[in-house]
Amino acid sequence: MRIVSLLPSTTEIAFALGLGDHVVAVTHECDYPPEARQRPVITSSALDHHNATSAEIDAAVRGQLRDGISIYDLNTALLEELQPDLVLTQALCDVCAVSFGVVERAVAEVSAAPRILSLEPTDLEGVFGSILAVGHATGRRARAAELVAQLRARVERVRERAARVTSRPRVAYLEWLDPPFGPGHWLPELIELAGGSTGFGAPGEPSRRVAWSEVVAFAPEVMVLAPCGFDLERTVSEALAVLPQRPGWETLPAVRSGRVFAVDANSYFSRPGPRVVDSLELLARLVHPDLFAGWGPLGAARPLH
Repeated sequence: MRIVSLLPSTTEIAFALGLGDHVVAVTHECDYPPEARQRPVITSSALDHHNATSAEIDAAVRGQLRDGISIYDLNTALLEELQPDLVLTQALCDVCAVSFGVVERAVAEVSAAPRILSLEPTDLEGVFGSILAVGHATGRRARAAELVAQLRARVERVRERAARVTSRPRVAYLEWLDPPFGPGHWLPELIELAGGSTGFGAPGEPSRRVAWSEVVAFAPEVMVLAPCGFDLERTVSEALAVLPQRPGWETLPAVRSGRVFAVDANSYFSRPGPRVVDSLELLARLVHPDLFAGWGPLGAARPLH
């Protein structure tokens, strides 16, 4: 089987299921596992955002989407050359990947007529369902079921330990900094599982723009800064440039107690694949450091001073 993966998350799923040798192309953002970087890259960004601020990226993306233009390009010539059997993609978010319409039109032109498997998880169970769906489509059902069972067991470990907490700190999770966006899809669920309380953002619903006054009124005791697509270093840099300038920043309980954390959202929180459980364990450590000391990936979070 020849697989083209158009999402970092589906690339991670494919490799986790032992399908690495079958993956013949990935996106320009696929960087995990390291072997994925050795595959041909079949997408590119239509926007040059490497030196842009959060506000500039937001304006550019909204402009592209308003005009009906995909913010990613797909190499259709390479797609025809590779003759894949299966294309892994999604129709959930045009900001996260090549738009589904572009994928459909490109695949329709491929002479071998590959199958499209579109995955749209909106909650933790949906993420596990995506793993099972890829396993079903590739003949790796047993391995997918085994992996999901392991991931569910880790979630239960967090749930059971978090049940001991005597307080649930108010957690402000920001998926974008300028303008601020609250948590969406599986992220409010992770916050609750980790023993926190989320004041904006509904489980299973898309992330939404929030007024800064909502953040101040929520008076978060913990803040997690996780701009979608940013690694840890870029998150720290952007946060320091943007947030201290906002009215009421110094009065927030999380700021006063030193519990504002930048995280590597690009590797963990933004990707609905196996490492979403790593995100949960990391979040639990940030919300309840005494109860979850040593949990989650090391080097994936940093206090914002």
